[in-house]
Amino acid sequence: MIVNQWVPAAHAGDAIGDSARRMRTLLRELGHQSDIFALTIDDALQGDVLPFADPSAKRGDLTIFHYALPSPMTEAFARLSHGRVMQYHNVTPAFYFAPYSATLFRLASLARAELGSLVGRVDLALGVSEFNRLELEAMGFAPTGVLPLAVDLSRITNPVRRPALEKILSGDDLINFLFVGRIAPNKKIEDHLKLAEHYKRYVDSYYRFIFVGKHDAVPQYYASIRAMMAQYRLLNERFVFTGPVPDEDLAVYYRHAAVYISLSEHEGFCAPLLEAMAADVPILAYSAAAVPETLGGSGVQFAPKDMEYAAELLGELTFDDRLRAQVIAGQRRRLADFSDARLERAISGVVAYSGGNYPS
Repeated sequence: MIVNQWVPAAHAGDAIGDSARRMRTLLRELGHQSDIFALTIDDALQGDVLPFADPSAKRGDLTIFHYALPSPMTEAFARLSHGRVMQYHNVTPAFYFAPYSATLFRLASLARAELGSLVGRVDLALGVSEFNRLELEAMGFAPTGVLPLAVDLSRITNPVRRPALEKILSGDDLINFLFVGRIAPNKKIEDHLKLAEHYKRYVDSYYRFIFVGKHDAVPQYYASIRAMMAQYRLLNERFVFTGPVPDEDLAVYYRHAAVYISLSEHEGFCAPLLEAMAADVPILAYSAAAVPETLGGSGVQFAPKDMEYAAELLGELTFDDRLRAQVIAGQRRRLADFSDARLERAISGVVAYSGGNYPS
């Protein structure tokens, strides 16, 4: 069977594109012919991902359309005659962008409206989480199901050496706390700064918060974070914004992190949580949106968002070796639920779907 995947933009290091490439590998291992097509393709992915203008893009027996943003692909997908499977990766609610970017506010609003235009025009609508599936169901999509994000964890677990970076991260007495993802309003980076203030006041002053990911996606938001740091008189060397990094560096950041921190208020899945699990980094997470589902009871979750309480939890996770071992063991059990074998079964269920009830 020919199983094509459509991704509006193929960017190296992007969770959606990475998931599509991992799915392609699994589909090929299952014996299917499978390629990925995109409207825009990073130079690093030229030849690996094919241009959407290629006529073979529309010749799939099954086409999996990864939806997260508006694009000409949406209407082209709806016009396919058969085999239309949408995998919904979520759209960040527009209100998060309202104070920072009129352009991104409009883009998120258009994305939500364009998603609605597909109701009744797809054969199967899948969320990468139950959180996303329920959103699709509320919009009127049917039938619906869940196909988790396909995260390639080998980039985290492969042994690599980066002596210079390792020296920076371990050459002093500072404890590293890690966040991975875009510097965007829904990620609530300002709450990390507030957490740091409480942690410094009540627990320990030898810390370093590291933020790995693009910080130019919402420039005005990033500027507001920098302004907040100046207002709090926070030391720049204690809050490191790396920008995008190669996989080898990312693995080192995970390996030298004491705790992974997620304070995001809106996630459709949150792939870095799986990466932290794979790296045996204990997770402290605000329990919101799809985060509780992805963690599945593992990590240390809290709600409501009380930063003083979170600082106490962070201190326990950092210094209580027994607690750390228990949390890591729970995360390892949860990570097994995202094994290649389970993902292959889920993908096989999608491919085998032929108009009956989707096997959830």
